[in-house]
Amino acid sequence: MNRNVLISGASIAGPALAYWLGRHGFNPTVVELAPALRKGGHAVDFRGEIHLTVLERMGLLPELHRIQTGGSPMRFVDEAGRTLLHLPAEFAGGEIEVLREDLARVLYEHSVPYAEYIFGDSITGLTETASNVRVEFQSGTSRDFDLVIGADGLHSNVRRLAFGPEQDYVSHLGYYAATWQLPSDSYPGLTKGSVGYNAPGRLASVGADHRDPARAGAFFVFASPELPYDRHDPEQQKKLIADAFSGLGWEVPRLLASLDQAPDLYFDSISRADVDTWSTRRVCLVGDAACGATIGGMGTGTAMVAAYVLAGELAQARGEHQRAFTRYESRLRKYAKGCHTGGDRTGKFLAPATATGMRLRNTLLSRSLFLNGMLKLGERVSSTVALPDYPADPSRVSW
Repeated sequence: MNRNVLISGASIAGPALAYWLGRHGFNPTVVELAPALRKGGHAVDFRGEIHLTVLERMGLLPELHRIQTGGSPMRFVDEAGRTLLHLPAEFAGGEIEVLREDLARVLYEHSVPYAEYIFGDSITGLTETASNVRVEFQSGTSRDFDLVIGADGLHSNVRRLAFGPEQDYVSHLGYYAATWQLPSDSYPGLTKGSVGYNAPGRLASVGADHRDPARAGAFFVFASPELPYDRHDPEQQKKLIADAFSGLGWEVPRLLASLDQAPDLYFDSISRADVDTWSTRRVCLVGDAACGATIGGMGTGTAMVAAYVLAGELAQARGEHQRAFTRYESRLRKYAKGCHTGGDRTGKFLAPATATGMRLRNTLLSRSLFLNGMLKLGERVSSTVALPDYPADPSRVSW
């Protein structure tokens, strides 16, 4: 009855889905290319009733409250360090903000009793039949699964294999973003939150690590047409960043100098995925692989909601996957698209293309009425879906 499910990706959506599938009596297996859970990455946030309800039903709220960052206020400065705009912690941090690596660890720990995890391997081939999916792995092995779920992000391997090439589904939104860790001792005035400097089409910022005062994190954004580069070559990516910010003042030269020793560089385009239909026979997509944006699209919360609904619909349909996939997409498509359109504005907000655009952003967001309106809009968008209650007790599964 389609209980054996392979999930590609062990970041957010994958472990969340594995947890719920296990709670509903399925047998999930999670495969992840990285040799272990990925480290680093930005803080991620949850906001609105829907996000918090899913976290509560997973039993995660107490632990996430314990490890939350407390929010990350943002300060924009001029070249001399004078404050031009200050944004409160709740603007970027929602109601709960945690580091991505902490959330991934918590989800893994909650899901591992229900799932088999395979690290350091990846899917290289999918062959769908009437009764299963034959999966070929990079390690040279092959296995049969009843269903395969792509929870592997914007650059989804499952989507490429089952639906078609990435360029058919992913749109470049005109910007690139980079993050990396660095020692904080060069920035004695660095306190909670982040401070950033803009030039037209560019943002260079540095933020404190709320857990480790010896560490800080750099966050750079720059406008650019789509660039050809190797996603697995950090040295090439470092050169692209250095070239884009060459000649800028403030703390930019020191931040760029720290790139040489950065062991955990994250670099990617700010892009958006749009897939016309989220499933094809026995393969389905969840999270950013189906409908997501790199930054600013509430992708983490949406992925958690999507994992909850997909698992619940599969359980309600007693494993009849086509009916479950249809109901899952019907419930969530409008909601997910409403959330991920926020990613279209992220680059323009963080790094306006002109000096006039920077002044306009700073002026508008300095007004409490405008700022509060944006906060309320984010809460409304994140709560525009009816969330069913799917009782989860594998001891009562009889199908």
